[in-house]
Amino acid sequence: MRNSLKCCALIAAAFAGSAHAQELSKTAAFEAFGKGVQIYACKVSGNTYAWALKAPDATLSDAKGKVIGRHFAGPSWQANDGSTAVGASLNASPSPDAGAIPWLVLRAKSHKGSGLMASVQYIVRAHTEGGAAPASGCDAGHAGAEARVPYNAVYLFFRG
Repeated sequence: MRNSLKCCALIAAAFAGSAHAQELSKTAAFEAFGKGVQIYACKVSGNTYAWALKAPDATLSDAKGKVIGRHFAGPSWQANDGSTAVGASLNASPSPDAGAIPWLVLRAKSHKGSGLMASVQYIVRAHTEGGAAPASGCDAGHAGAEARVPYNAVYLFFRG
């Protein structure tokens, strides 16, 4: 799978800016497989109601299926060693899979701890399945309600 994901490194470099692109390696430092839910809240905006992303809630596993961390609001990625990277979106592209959340390129805007996530500079979310906001069910009678939509994704982590 690593060979098929090298394209994502080029995508990350293209959107990171030329100064950072030269520093970014072409191969991810590590990858994780996210499995969980995207949590949406039914919110009012003017006279309409719509599902708005509240937070992800997913486990991160390595290629052998061993849980190595979790993904949650921020967006944040936390390794089992406690180190955390918080991202800021640089680019979003529609998933080729209908009903799936977009593929993303994010820049780490902050870190906590000195472990696995400490020197992560970019995160790429790709190969998404599911997770898109519900198409219906958000109206005045459901304001404040939450929907938990299952999803899977591959996360690639790049060091600076």
